[in-house]
Amino acid sequence: MSTSLFASLPRADQRKKGVEYVRGLLEVPGRKSIRNIASLIGGRATDQSLHHFISESTWEWAPVRQALARYLVPRLPVEAWVLQDTVIRKAGQHSVGVDRRFVPAEGRVLNAQQAIGVWAASGCRSGPVDWGLHLPPTWIDDRSLRSRASIPESAEAETLSDRAVRLCVGMVSEWGLPVRPVVLDASSLNLAMLFDRLGRRGIPLLARVDPSVPLLVSDPALTGHRGAASMPAGEVARAASSTRQPARWREFGSCGGMRSGLIATVAVRLPQGRAARLRAGGGRRLALVGLAETGQGNEPQLWLTNLTSLRSTSLLTLFTLLERVRDDYRDVAKNVGIEDYVGRSFDGWHRHMTLASAAHAIAVLSCPGQVRNGEPGSAEPGT
Repeated sequence: MSTSLFASLPRADQRKKGVEYVRGLLEVPGRKSIRNIASLIGGRATDQSLHHFISESTWEWAPVRQALARYLVPRLPVEAWVLQDTVIRKAGQHSVGVDRRFVPAEGRVLNAQQAIGVWAASGCRSGPVDWGLHLPPTWIDDRSLRSRASIPESAEAETLSDRAVRLCVGMVSEWGLPVRPVVLDASSLNLAMLFDRLGRRGIPLLARVDPSVPLLVSDPALTGHRGAASMPAGEVARAASSTRQPARWREFGSCGGMRSGLIATVAVRLPQGRAARLRAGGGRRLALVGLAETGQGNEPQLWLTNLTSLRSTSLLTLFTLLERVRDDYRDVAKNVGIEDYVGRSFDGWHRHMTLASAAHAIAVLSCPGQVRNGEPGSAEPGT
């Protein structure tokens, strides 16, 4: 992999250090700190040179990520781009972007970094290919903090939704990657903006939504609700419960079985209002999908999508990719040090995340039973 992955690095010694760092991420037990990686490779002198390579060097991480994404597209093969909101806990206040923030999934305030990862995903495996670090106002406005972390002048305040769109659009328009559906949990994102901006680029979207999201019903099957005021998505799903149909779809993973449940699909629109300034405001046709999976309780999952002509079984398979990424983050990404960078450097964080993503890809493609180019085998840092 290294031949293509590190081709953009201008010097041979940089390419060598890239391979060594990835090897350390894969082989060092426990925390994947620069010091621990250096101890595996060559001791104290290596510690200093690796620190410079990650935090102070000049090599660009974007071309490496682009090469990684292109490498993964045919090998997984990629069915969707999954966006994962990633919270990385930190003990102190010095790591770049760290802040006290409320994390809904935890129900409490944590000292943490917040990032968005773009994952190439298939039913069998997934791997991150691009990252955006959310910088709170403190890190944007404080000139001293910006200077210490070497945050570039181009870094401006933006919402998670803004960053999510920029990452997705950049992959297609700048990296030349194939258009695939974007799958995400939209509980903390701006739905109208996502559907508008991605839709204008021809990028399909499947967003898991909260029951409280307001929608307008345009489905002829729900005549009593058409043209009425906006309804919460949960109420729309309950109104459509009599139209549920049995569904079966494949479980993710090479040895996965089948899953079953009841599914109802309702034609909806996003309501007018402030979103009307966006082209998605009220005119774009969307579908609300309510899924009550067997054995998963009474409350259905709710999904909003502009893939209105796709068969329900295909949609359900795409829905499971959120779980695929969640599991691979826990079982693979954390084990190759995705959360272990502790430096102040903005560039250093991005370089570490880039090389940890490469290590993740190697670990995924090396799993027994996985197939590369039609042949079973393994992927090593130097292949």
